[in-house]
Amino acid sequence: MLSHLLHLRGIESVVLEARTRAEVEGTIRAGVLEQNTVDLMVETGLGDRVKAEGLEHHGIELRFGGRGHRIAFDELTDGRAVTVYPQHEVLVDLIAKRLSDGGDIRFGVSEVKVHDHATDKPYITYTDADGNRHALACAMVAGCDGSRTETRNLIPEATIRQDYFRQYPFAWLGILAEAPPSSEELIYANHPRGFALISTRTPEVQRQYLQVDPEDSIDNWSDDRIWSELHARVDGEGAQIKDGRIFEKSILQFRSFVCEPMQHGNLFLAGDAAHTVPPTGAKGLNLAVADVYALSNGIAEFFETGDRGRLDAYTETVLPRIWRTQHFSWWMSSMLHRLPDASAFDHRRQVAELDMVTRSVAGRTLIAENYVGTPLD
Repeated sequence: MLSHLLHLRGIESVVLEARTRAEVEGTIRAGVLEQNTVDLMVETGLGDRVKAEGLEHHGIELRFGGRGHRIAFDELTDGRAVTVYPQHEVLVDLIAKRLSDGGDIRFGVSEVKVHDHATDKPYITYTDADGNRHALACAMVAGCDGSRTETRNLIPEATIRQDYFRQYPFAWLGILAEAPPSSEELIYANHPRGFALISTRTPEVQRQYLQVDPEDSIDNWSDDRIWSELHARVDGEGAQIKDGRIFEKSILQFRSFVCEPMQHGNLFLAGDAAHTVPPTGAKGLNLAVADVYALSNGIAEFFETGDRGRLDAYTETVLPRIWRTQHFSWWMSSMLHRLPDASAFDHRRQVAELDMVTRSVAGRTLIAENYVGTPLD
């Protein structure tokens, strides 16, 4: 996305990708896109498939005490919505657009090293897919290399970088199943047995999640046990899980992380290289898009005018959104998940909080505004 946005401003870039194109496009990932992300895709020529194939959702259901409580996005946010459109499909669209526009994407690279990023002449060395070694001179480097990032480590931790980390005492067991949708909108369920999330990918493929112990093994979860637990946590007034053939299952750990600052010299971090959030609020991809939107504007202003003001202010520009998103994801997680040492009092307090939030227009609006995303500008 950063490369695409820079291209629209007349700035050349090279994307170094560790995996092959087939691996990138074939790795099935979840995807709930904020209104901001969809709008940016449409406005920059990437909107055909997301508008035709994405499932626009105008609300979610918070389920507790055996009953559902709808958060109506369209009524609470002047018509804003989210779109269910898998992340790998976003990548399919972006790769196709960059290549059709003559973009330079180098797949299957390895041994990538960034050199002299604190100077005005950084360069990158890497090995291409055929095993040949290369050096690439550039004006600046964007570290978009995920949570296992190498580029973050180039920002000196002892003197400049501060890392903020939280490990949560629960995890999600996620499944993909061939089944009809159990609900027209996402269901977030609080239950004494633990949290559950009912989501969708297509009319034929559904994505469901169960709260489990972070030390649990997927081998302990047969298909029958998974469906039994989903029914126990979700079924009731107005909801009934529809079973099907499970063809993928895994356990996802819960972590929050923020690196400050997100830049050093001519190196700039974006997305999971700089921060991760729990998946409860569906914010990972959307936060990365907000990062590169701001970064592309700073880079473009520098090349167009020579002014580094917006570029130097990149971290302070994006951090408020990042920390608001961290809070929202933590808040949703804390309301909906059962903590390992939680007492009956704690669960009743959670239910009271959910009841207070869903009864109040202000509470529902707070959830809706954060879920659909505040405007990028």
